[in-house]
Amino acid sequence: MAADITDIKAIIYTDKTFSLQEHGVYTVKTSKRVTKNSLKEVFKKYFDVTPVRVNSLNQGGKVKKFRGREGKQPDFKKFYVWVPEGTTIKGLEV
Repeated sequence: MAADITDIKAIIYTDKTFSLQEHGVYTVKTSKRVTKNSLKEVFKKYFDVTPVRVNSLNQGGKVKKFRGREGKQPDFKKFYVWVPEGTTIKGLEV
């Protein structure tokens, strides 16, 4: 299965991910069908960076109430992508 840039739903920006970005770790939210190898190919093709390491995490959706009715947010997959030291990716930084 070949992933595409459209499979990356969002770059996650929180306090934790900002501190990780300083050390060359980017946090990416993707669709559930993306694999580690296909995400590495996306980073090589679109960002011209070969990741050193990639960790994945299946994140379950939260159960929330809205106007008295219970609903569930969608599940997603989250990746932590380590890039070589001293390398930054333009467009993914804030």
